[in-house]
Amino acid sequence: MSNSVLILGESGSGKSTSMRNLNHKETFIINVISKPLPFKGWLSKYKKLSSDGMEGNYYATDDNNVIKKIINLVNSKRPDIKTIILDDFGYTISNSFMRKAHQKGYDRFVDIAKDMFDILDMISNLRDDLFCFVMMHTDTDNQGRSKPRTIGKMIDQYICIEGKFSTVMHACICDGEYKFLTNGDSSLMCKSPLGMFNQSLIDNDLEQIIKQIKIYNEGE
Repeated sequence: MSNSVLILGESGSGKSTSMRNLNHKETFIINVISKPLPFKGWLSKYKKLSSDGMEGNYYATDDNNVIKKIINLVNSKRPDIKTIILDDFGYTISNSFMRKAHQKGYDRFVDIAKDMFDILDMISNLRDDLFCFVMMHTDTDNQGRSKPRTIGKMIDQYICIEGKFSTVMHACICDGEYKFLTNGDSSLMCKSPLGMFNQSLIDNDLEQIIKQIKIYNEGE
């Protein structure tokens, strides 16, 4: 069963800040661009993964193969971890594209799309008690609707990222506070199952979102 959620939003809209209340003892963060996390005390809570993979809850990498290995490790050998964060996941696409900039032809786009598909496929088949939040920046399509930022139509034609998730949230700032939109209008890409959230605008708190999803799934 998939407990994966896609979080979309512009830079500074509060995507990473939403991690602040997660239980760090049960959370693993994969930091794609190795940026400092925007909440107090993160360095003391998130320690780099040990060489044997059995200790630590943080790793900085944009290497898709390494990301896949870490996800597989957490899923199969780290029952203490209940939440995986893929922060700034979209940079795996742009960084990979720049490394392949001198390659000609369409094969590089196919390779990049395949890497992304493999990772999204993995997180849709995680163990039942494991949540995964994928955070990406947004772009605007030709119809003026927001979408996950990739590197253009060459990637988008191979994989519909938002289609891999039943829950997609859009980060925004409303009246000076960080919020998540759970269901959007014609211009914003966000969606959630009917009745999962009582409001379309909620606090950007991943811990509370996990609790709400559990309540919904268990029918309480």
